[in-house]
Amino acid sequence: MSTTIESTQPVSTKNIDWFGSIAALIGRLLFGVVLAAHGWQKLTEWGPSGTAAAFESMGVPLPAVSAQIATWAELGGGVLILLGLFVRFVGPLIAFVMAGAVYFAGPTGILASNGGWELEAVIAAAALFIAAAGAGALSLDRVLANVRAGRATF
Repeated sequence: MSTTIESTQPVSTKNIDWFGSIAALIGRLLFGVVLAAHGWQKLTEWGPSGTAAAFESMGVPLPAVSAQIATWAELGGGVLILLGLFVRFVGPLIAFVMAGAVYFAGPTGILASNGGWELEAVIAAAALFIAAAGAGALSLDRVLANVRAGRATF
């Protein structure tokens, strides 16, 4: 019998697969940091105008609007993934943003060192994976599921 627990189902700590839960937590934290760092870079280092200029040079439509969407999707999505909150909604949004990045920024090949699309594709894949798998037992999504079910346990 499997001890894997769907992230939207309430659970007490006695039913948690601790190895899987800790592995999911580490993966979610690393992914959230990378994603938030990319958004933070767009916001603080490049700034809205610099990000928009870069998007315009790549042929991204509505570069000022697209830059804001990418910045806040990455920064906000990264924070939500770090917290394990609403990951089933954030994941597809991030995958969509990364699909645009692959299309506009990565036509020169696979490897990022050559201007390719590998990083954006890996981020999209991780976002889809976390959306499908859920945030795991050690997440705010789990806490909310337990609250909705009337359980006081984590």
